[in-house]
Amino acid sequence: MESSEILKHNSHRSFKYPNHSWKFYQEWNKAVFLHWEVAPELVSPFLPKGINLDIINGKTWVSLVAFDMNNIGIRNLPKVPYISDFHEINIRVYITCNNKPSVYFLSMEGSKQSSCKVLKTVSKFPYQYSRMNRDDTSYISKNKIFNDSFNIEYSTENTHIEKDETDLWLTERYAVFQDYKNHIIEYDVHHIEWPMQSISVNKLNLNYPRFSHLINNQPNKIHYSSGVQVLTWDKRKRPISDF
Repeated sequence: MESSEILKHNSHRSFKYPNHSWKFYQEWNKAVFLHWEVAPELVSPFLPKGINLDIINGKTWVSLVAFDMNNIGIRNLPKVPYISDFHEINIRVYITCNNKPSVYFLSMEGSKQSSCKVLKTVSKFPYQYSRMNRDDTSYISKNKIFNDSFNIEYSTENTHIEKDETDLWLTERYAVFQDYKNHIIEYDVHHIEWPMQSISVNKLNLNYPRFSHLINNQPNKIHYSSGVQVLTWDKRKRPISDF
């Protein structure tokens, strides 16, 4: 789908995308979403000043998203070979900032050291390298620094699922806020509404010691998507003291 067509699909958003040109293109493909409902007081200590926890029905959520990052590039420039495609796992929480329902990353892992280094430098996101392998029915990751591990086996069906209020709350997020040194970094993103299909988990073993009180082997919700094409605007940076 051309970018002009992607931009026309915007009725699913809760706020408008910026009225100036986007800068980066990427694809988030074959995405497995695992979601845990948690008490807000368990998540709040992870958030910096100026970023507020988002809550639905008295609870908040923590999600692990494992997917393929593909075709990363800057608008009107060719993509850089090798670093533009890799596997990614992130752990995210749900926040609001500048009146935008958004996400904040507790952890970001990539399967290529060079990709992690470049993206960490450019985006200021907390990328770490992890050894990963995946195919159409499994995803395995191991991070030696934090002793994090993830191993899932699953099957999917081409059955469309009807999303409820919480499903939309979890997946349709169009901004990212992240702290970096003494600043808050903001990114606006846009894509069509996530297409979702049925998924069955046959095996799940995860161990993230830093977040063991937030996530475990029994998620409350699971989603799978074939993927979306994503347009991202350039980052904006503000001192934390401004919040």
